[in-house]
Amino acid sequence: MNLAIQTKAVTKEYHVGESRIRAVENVDFHAGAGEFICISGKSGSGKSTMLNLLAGLENPTFGEIILLGEHIEAMNEKQRLRFRRNHIGFVFQSYNLLPQFSAVENVALPLLLRGTPVRERNRQAMEILELVGLSNHAGHKPSEMSGGQQQRIGIARAIITKPGIVFADEPTGNLDTRTGDEIMQLLVGIFREWNTTFILVSHDADMHRYTHREVSMLDGHIQPPVAN
Repeated sequence: MNLAIQTKAVTKEYHVGESRIRAVENVDFHAGAGEFICISGKSGSGKSTMLNLLAGLENPTFGEIILLGEHIEAMNEKQRLRFRRNHIGFVFQSYNLLPQFSAVENVALPLLLRGTPVRERNRQAMEILELVGLSNHAGHKPSEMSGGQQQRIGIARAIITKPGIVFADEPTGNLDTRTGDEIMQLLVGIFREWNTTFILVSHDADMHRYTHREVSMLDGHIQPPVAN
């Protein structure tokens, strides 16, 4: 298997007063290129910490995290930032759109951070807006769009650089069931076409319908698969 993500004995500790808490402990994890995986678990299980570690938003206390062949735990913050800009996309539960920016400006933001000229980044942003079915909302600001439309803008922003890996934190958590299903169908269709590795965190029991496999966490550990 061509691995996009691999961790080796990853542990993340937090110090609270004199106590030491291990949010993730000795975790081995892998994801193949183009694989869809849902990380599930109750609140406090370690799933959100695991997502942050995989995305390079936090450093492990111990262990190795290898993304697309690169050891991100060995990078400094500047190197990790550059790596994320070049190879990783994010989809957030709360959309995280800039309210003062139009849809096309929000989508083009990753290209702005790369220094892409305005005409070229707007051209690419319009292409992606067309892909997610919102080219006619290009000039609208987030406050002028529904939750489902805002999430589509968030998806467009996440994929405009065609990253090898996309991480999503409860991407349908703020949406009704029908809109959530539309969003997931959109993600699945795009990522399968592009062979994007997709890792999502969710407490929604129905997410397994969209993914290749589910990884369940409890008390900072990945649980063995449940036999059928």
